[in-house]
Amino acid sequence: MRTPAGFECRYFYGNYFRGRNTEECRLIGNAAPPHHWTRDLCKKCPVPEIIRANACPNLILDGKVSGGFLGLFRRVQVTAYCTRAEKAVEEPEVGCGLCHPLDSIFTDKKE
Repeated sequence: MRTPAGFECRYFYGNYFRGRNTEECRLIGNAAPPHHWTRDLCKKCPVPEIIRANACPNLILDGKVSGGFLGLFRRVQVTAYCTRAEKAVEEPEVGCGLCHPLDSIFTDKKE
């Protein structure tokens, strides 16, 4: 579904049927304030970029809202986990390297 920021995201849900205006992020869930989801977080959320870059079905994303100084500059922090490699993924855009290995042109290794 398209987010309020205009990106396609599988975790965003909006119900606008017959005048309803219910929106939620199913990645963050119903966290207590000040770590709750609001529409403005979609503008700088990294999840749509991660999904566009890596469509691996073994990648599981987990998100939470972190606040900066005095609750200002809130943003979404995303962690990733690969169920096939059974480890945390450092760069979710690239992946773990087990499911989709990179060619030698993209790495420093010479074959």
